[in-house]
Amino acid sequence: MKICFLLHNAYAIGGTVRSTLNLAGALAVRHEVEIVSVFRTDEKPLLGISAKVRLTPLVDERPDAAVSEGESALMARPSEAVPPTEVLAHRYSALSDERLRAFLAATDADVVVATRPALVVFLAQHGARRYLRIGQEHLSYDNHVPEVRAALNQVIGHLDAFVTVSAQDAADHRARLPRSRTRIIDIPNAAPKPKSEPSDGRAPLVMAAGRLMPVKRYDLLIEAFASVVAVRPEWQLRIYGQGPERSRLRALIDTLGLSDHAFLMGAHPAMETEWPKASVAAVSSDWESFGMTILEAMHAGVPVVATDCPHGPGEIITAGFDGILVPAGDPDAFAAALLKSIDDEGGRRHMGAAARATARRYAPRRIAEQYMQLIAELAEARTPAVLKLGRRLVRVAGVSRLPRPNDPSASQASAVRTSPTAHGRPHVLRPKATCRATPECNLSIAVSGIRGELLELLLTRRHGDDEVRVPLQQPDAENGPWTAELHRGDLDLSEGRWDLYVERSAGRPAAGVAERRRLKAALVEQRGLLAAAFPPDGAVTWWIPYTTKDGFLALRTFRRSSHAEVMTLRVEDDRVRLAGLLHGARLGEGAALLGVSRSEDAVGFETALPTVEGRRFEVALTSLPGPVGAEKSMWDLFLRPNRGEEPVRMGRIADDIVDRKQTSKYPEAQLATPTGASVGVRPFFTVTNDLTISAG
Repeated sequence: MKICFLLHNAYAIGGTVRSTLNLAGALAVRHEVEIVSVFRTDEKPLLGISAKVRLTPLVDERPDAAVSEGESALMARPSEAVPPTEVLAHRYSALSDERLRAFLAATDADVVVATRPALVVFLAQHGARRYLRIGQEHLSYDNHVPEVRAALNQVIGHLDAFVTVSAQDAADHRARLPRSRTRIIDIPNAAPKPKSEPSDGRAPLVMAAGRLMPVKRYDLLIEAFASVVAVRPEWQLRIYGQGPERSRLRALIDTLGLSDHAFLMGAHPAMETEWPKASVAAVSSDWESFGMTILEAMHAGVPVVATDCPHGPGEIITAGFDGILVPAGDPDAFAAALLKSIDDEGGRRHMGAAARATARRYAPRRIAEQYMQLIAELAEARTPAVLKLGRRLVRVAGVSRLPRPNDPSASQASAVRTSPTAHGRPHVLRPKATCRATPECNLSIAVSGIRGELLELLLTRRHGDDEVRVPLQQPDAENGPWTAELHRGDLDLSEGRWDLYVERSAGRPAAGVAERRRLKAALVEQRGLLAAAFPPDGAVTWWIPYTTKDGFLALRTFRRSSHAEVMTLRVEDDRVRLAGLLHGARLGEGAALLGVSRSEDAVGFETALPTVEGRRFEVALTSLPGPVGAEKSMWDLFLRPNRGEEPVRMGRIADDIVDRKQTSKYPEAQLATPTGASVGVRPFFTVTNDLTISAG
């Protein structure tokens, strides 16, 4: 059987994209599956896609595409089929109309599934009866603008089935459309079990993820977290996602003094490696059509504190067993629930284990089975009684026979398409690696997709000639991964960014093995770094593995003889407070904070440390030594351990954040100057995660 999904943009990040890719991959185990992406915005899907699923884009919006769609006159004409009030209606044009019509007219699919209102309307109006037409609802009945709701109500009757992701929403649709003969049913989204290790519940970290939209009520979450920090100042909040609310949420964080506690992390394509870092997950929405982030957190063994908003959370979470439900719109209740989970470590671990069991009910295989049951029932309903032979279906009205569970035809065809051999001769594919950071700041690397003899892991430092080679251990089992253990105490990696390759050992023949292949990143787990520490002796070193923007495995390294780690940074109206720990040296007489100017327009400054206690430091910057020039002035911050000693750079490098400049933002303080006028000063972290202040 061939099943086709119509998706707005398979190359983007979002709940609908993620759930569709999950379901498509599960169905592709036994069936031919195609995803038709109306728009293409990247070279490859950011969320990844099963090799067994065919991906067909219709309109290529990439600026560097081989064929520029902007040259088509049809791009300038609006769509005639998509409701103009649909959220993404501006993206649809006469060109997308033409290509969607052409695809729906020519496809040999047995089932076509549309995944958003624009595509549901299009499928109902232009789809053919020779295949089953199924619409999906990833929002809910009451959360569309009136014009879109009216357009959907008008066309649902032309579909074979309409699938919602919650039972309540299916009931709402049936109640509002009592005369519709279309099958309206609820099937939840699929959430696969992650390959990463689950949370150990130890890190003082609350996490949330989703589009930064008003309905998500991240403002309520941030307000609630201010109450948490007042009692548990060691805890932090990370919010993953992009959206129009970002600037407003950033301002709220500054206003509440949470700049060193609440962080807007941006979008992340692999949340399965981020959830295990958290000890508590938070969902603060006014409504959720389903709750993919709830299941993702549960899979990682992270208990969820969620508002008991309509539809999603209450259908997934069993309050007090695998999560906590609180009234929507109540920041005090949300704060109390967060603190309850934070303070009860044993209860939190128990809920996390129960959450993992709950999440298994939403495995893609189980959700795919529900879709296949629906498809079988729809196909049988179409088949005239005279042609029904027991429970076997023959091809009638364009609907194919459903393969029996032991029918190997589909899987065999997929195996042929994805076979890694050519003419029976093994060859080396592009190597792909999983990488796990340990609490000792060491790295465990497993490389798949390579064959040969005596292969090495090669690390090369960008903007330098440094190269380090580590032998790869051959797998114990056939087709197993090659492995390498990188120990921080054994490898002398200078500070910088390192790219990783697989290379053939010099002088060793290996048929089919390229001299050097860069490592693609599969799974990069950084959770161990949250419990790691600097080495007790020797150089101050830290390693952070990460995935580059183009999908390769890389390593960010720090190596210094001494370092002043900033543990807390608080910006008040008239001062900047810093506290931290000095590594590789000890504080003594004459210890001071130094500001080294980057320009001739401003002089440097020195502020004595009021308290000297071993390696811990605290200092408040309240003034600048002189007037600031017309241009913006910057000072790099150093800590002088003792009078006459070399200053030590201040920064924040000891965790899992590769580029702190992107996530750590701070408001402005007004510092005094000798002239009596104050000047606005803002601290920030540089590209090397060191601390600098700017004024002007």
